[in-house]
Amino acid sequence: MLHKQVKDILAEKITILEKKEENVCLVGPIQLPVKLEEKTVMFQWYSWLTCKELPTTTEGIVEMLSSVQLADMQQSSVLVYGDFNESKEALIRMHSICHTGDIFGSQKCDCGYQLKQSMKMIVEKGSGALFYLANHEGRGIGLFSKAMAYLLQEQGYDTVEANLELGFRDDSRSYEDAILVLNHLRPLPVTLITNNPKKLEALKQAGLSHSGHTPLWGGESPYNEKYLETKIEKSGHMK
Repeated sequence: MLHKQVKDILAEKITILEKKEENVCLVGPIQLPVKLEEKTVMFQWYSWLTCKELPTTTEGIVEMLSSVQLADMQQSSVLVYGDFNESKEALIRMHSICHTGDIFGSQKCDCGYQLKQSMKMIVEKGSGALFYLANHEGRGIGLFSKAMAYLLQEQGYDTVEANLELGFRDDSRSYEDAILVLNHLRPLPVTLITNNPKKLEALKQAGLSHSGHTPLWGGESPYNEKYLETKIEKSGHMK
């Protein structure tokens, strides 16, 4: 049984977003001070959980937490900056988690650079959101499969070839839940930070209301030249 004070605190920050076969539980906003270079910027942080049998009460959700190994699953989140709900213009970034690039600073890709740079662009714009999509590792194949793809890449396969050889599509990512959360947080169009026309098309098909896109290119190193070339030649990325 939840104490009334705890129940009241959580109830104000929990929203159930309904889908056809499963619901999305959105928690937030939570004040999150983030250090960008030498400046600390205050973001509003949300996290969400998708579940077919998701409870619809605060008590039910809290009771579920101790019986389900959520640490073994992946949950996505979003950093919101400024008056995202009502601002005339807003930037968003749909960022696929990259364990090696975002956390370790790997130079095999440009993900770490894109993560930090898109956050800076959102702050400079004055309004926006960075969606951090935890089930998008390796373009949707997962961390363990990505490790095997890296082994193939060390032997000369490019990113697309490695994924295909392991039995995956070039890109297995889904944006349905992210768009559901986006539409809850902001009813107005957004500008998407991306170089990937396939991502823009996938987001449009998932219901993205957008007013355009802006490119983000950089983070080149001697270790990711082939990776970046493959993005352009096989995935259609714009430079």
